[in-house]
Amino acid sequence: MSPARIIILAVSVVAGLAAAVLINRPSRQSGPSQVKYEKAPTVEVLVAAADIPLGNRVAAGDMRWIAWPLDSLPEGVIRKQDLPQGEAEFVGQVARAQIFGAEPIRRERLIRTDGSGFLAATLPAGKRAIAIPTDGRGANTAGGFILPNDRVDVILTTRDESNNRHGSPASSEAIVANVRVLAIGQNVQDKNGEKVVVGETATLELDAAQVELITLAQKNGSLSLALRSLQDAGEQSAGASEGGLTLVRYGVSSKGVKP
Repeated sequence: MSPARIIILAVSVVAGLAAAVLINRPSRQSGPSQVKYEKAPTVEVLVAAADIPLGNRVAAGDMRWIAWPLDSLPEGVIRKQDLPQGEAEFVGQVARAQIFGAEPIRRERLIRTDGSGFLAATLPAGKRAIAIPTDGRGANTAGGFILPNDRVDVILTTRDESNNRHGSPASSEAIVANVRVLAIGQNVQDKNGEKVVVGETATLELDAAQVELITLAQKNGSLSLALRSLQDAGEQSAGASEGGLTLVRYGVSSKGVKP
């Protein structure tokens, strides 16, 4: 056999042995490829442990700390690193709006009453609360479907006292427009999704001039509440845009206080 053939044969044998070794060699990756993910940074945030209804005093068990992703942290939340005294700062404060479970606690949603009543503590600066009587059947409150936090117009209905004939004509006028209902009876919120709140009074949020107007109107006629749509809650009714109350005494009309 010639030397060239011997060299070719030797190379073939070596290549075959190398291929056999590579085929029988165990793979380094015995399972599927694994991708490592880095845990996103988080921060401890104070949230409600369960629903906190409007007007409830907050207890220690009503709050808890949870890890919140730092890159999606909402504004105004309370971080544990910024609260040296812990959640004890908020124990005993009153919820001025309903806080749902797992919702972050915010300082503006709570208020310290310092011994005053809840309603007085939640009234905005410059506002007053006054209650007007309502029909228990809802005849003068949109059939009983007005709930706390709805917006209403106050309608005054009067009769001409100077007309002594039977069945003297009555007149109605919107004297206050777009005011918030604070409570119906003793209810300050609609509970458990109920659609009707029954009460003998409706407590309204008014300014000082409107309080005088409503008080005077109650002495001169009957008041009714007209429920406003959510879409026009920011508008004024035409009947109440000018304001004022027309009083008729001994056949002489005079304009009362403007709202």
